[in-house]
Amino acid sequence: MFHRRRATMAAFLLPAIVVYGVFMLYPLARGVYLSMTDSLGGPIANFVGTQQYRAMADDPAVTDALWHTVLYAAVVVVVQNGLGLLFASMLFRRPKVRKVLNVVLLTPTLISPVMAAFIWSYLFAPTGGINALLDLVGLHGLNHVWLGDTSTALYSVAAVNIWMFTGYSCAIFLASYMSMPTELLEAAALDGASGWRRFVSIEWPLLAPALTVNVTLSLIGSLKVFEFPLVLTNGGPAGATDTLTLLVYRNVFGGGKFAYGVALSVVLLVTVVVLSSATSSLLRLRERRI
Repeated sequence: MFHRRRATMAAFLLPAIVVYGVFMLYPLARGVYLSMTDSLGGPIANFVGTQQYRAMADDPAVTDALWHTVLYAAVVVVVQNGLGLLFASMLFRRPKVRKVLNVVLLTPTLISPVMAAFIWSYLFAPTGGINALLDLVGLHGLNHVWLGDTSTALYSVAAVNIWMFTGYSCAIFLASYMSMPTELLEAAALDGASGWRRFVSIEWPLLAPALTVNVTLSLIGSLKVFEFPLVLTNGGPAGATDTLTLLVYRNVFGGGKFAYGVALSVVLLVTVVVLSSATSSLLRLRERRI
């Protein structure tokens, strides 16, 4: 009886295992193999071991792109989740406008990232909407070439990412707010806990699972960012917005270094897995300690 049950379970799992192996494990293994060859994308490829990875260690473009990717992810994770939490807290306390404003916050996510990047490229232009708005409110001194200055380009690109996905973070935080026990919140109110005190002592600990989900998802998404820097700056000015994904794209499809580009994609994959796993584990550990 026990063996028959195990055989039945294996029969149900087999299709999923085959699909996962064909579409996930084989491409991954093939990619790792190609990263250890001198392939130019054709059928001929000679095994060269870790040559591509050693070349990467001496390539300043890779170091810069890795730094830009990590900095971009850090800015997006902190600001996007901070704003998401702020909006969720405000909407939780204002049920009359909650539904309307929640829809407004989620509206940018309905636009494709490429289209959003094109829209913002006009807004960030020297004669675009951002500078026009600053002129309108009398802040002429803040006019800037946002995407053309190496000191602001990366943060401007990150701002588009934040604008687009803050609604997601807000929705997850708001769902966590809505599941809080009303008895606990009422007891806190009777004890005189309100405002910042209630947030720190009651709400922040209860929001721990939502924080874990939001930080992990936004970290993974921002480390893999591609459309925004490609459309808005194409890595410029002077490589200030070059990310690992852009380097992969250029080497695989335009640089004539197919194997090198594949090796970069393996490094990107390892970076995403290591950083997201470590962050998620730390936040899960924090949840258990609260």
